[in-house]
Amino acid sequence: MPKTDSFSSYLTFSAGRLIGLDVARGLAVFGMFAAHVGPEPTVGGAQGWLLEVARGRPATLFALLAGFSLVILTGRPEPKTGREGRQAVGRVLIRSAVLIGLGFALTALDTPVDVILAAYGMLFVLALPLNRLRAGTLAVIAAATALVMPPVLYLLQVAIEDGSWSDTVIALDPLARITGSDGFVELFVTGEYPVLTWFPFIMAGMVVARLDLTRPRVLGKVAVTGGALAVLGYGGSWLALHLVPGSQSAVAAATGGGSAASAWWSDTVGDPTAFTPYWLLVAAPHSQTTWSIVGNTGVALAVLAFCFIATSRSALGRRLTAPIAVVGSIALTAYVGHIVAIWALGIDDLPDSAALPVLLGFIAVTTLLALAWTHRFRRGPLEYLMHAATKPARLIT
Repeated sequence: MPKTDSFSSYLTFSAGRLIGLDVARGLAVFGMFAAHVGPEPTVGGAQGWLLEVARGRPATLFALLAGFSLVILTGRPEPKTGREGRQAVGRVLIRSAVLIGLGFALTALDTPVDVILAAYGMLFVLALPLNRLRAGTLAVIAAATALVMPPVLYLLQVAIEDGSWSDTVIALDPLARITGSDGFVELFVTGEYPVLTWFPFIMAGMVVARLDLTRPRVLGKVAVTGGALAVLGYGGSWLALHLVPGSQSAVAAATGGGSAASAWWSDTVGDPTAFTPYWLLVAAPHSQTTWSIVGNTGVALAVLAFCFIATSRSALGRRLTAPIAVVGSIALTAYVGHIVAIWALGIDDLPDSAALPVLLGFIAVTTLLALAWTHRFRRGPLEYLMHAATKPARLIT
């Protein structure tokens, strides 16, 4: 492969590559490292706050960036048409199948990580028919699904708990038989990343991708919108938990008696072990509620906007963020690599005294390997394999 020195390309503005997008991907990768191998947020102080922020929100950012990537793959600023458009659709579908298969393969390693790749692959499939819609229409769909899907998910989960219909569906599901999992029921309803409530994130990413991000005013509006959504989501949950009588005690009882005082933004409340409609009032990162979707989308939009602002107007910003951007440019390799490393090293439940050095080691090693690799190659190892896997789409006429 020809030498390209990708790292140097991040030091000068390139209209052909969205450097801010790679910086956001890199931050999401590091955030997932923190959630998977870092200390528990209970360490307190500034470190504990940062670790709490890394719970759930990097995955949300990745989902939003997946929507952005889908628009790039199918045509930006205008969707591809004709044969070129059909080939783009074929590449997306192949990519989705690879991600779903890779996700279940990584899950089979039985690490403590809840692997998100299969959900991403399914989200690509569901969002693909909407790729020609305008930003305004996509925004309406994002808002509507953020409002409607959490109650739908809750009702489906209650129905599964109260009946056996899901067993019948799983028994007939070929994906469940092949993977030894609950198949589509797990992907859509019972998994850690249910597609029903993660769909708004990919829609939000498609909205941003349809905007002209070369205009500072547009980036400013995206940042302000992100901040407003974060306030609305987390603030709305805080108000609901304080104003709705019995809500905090009901949430605490559903999670085994833990304190619900921080459930408007934190994972510390824990996962529910019993169903209560009051759970729909919380905004904890993995709570799958409207409040959490709105708040987490706001954080992701703000981060993405600031990544573009930092890299599009300042040479210093590009230099400071270049190592992060390089990691983001091979995000699939970095994500899969860290799960394989967790499995190979036998890292499970580290004490906080060891967790922080391990986290810093993961970040340092990943950054150094990314710098070395991209100095010679244009894509990461798994990115090359993904590119090769999608080549048959060229045969589409």
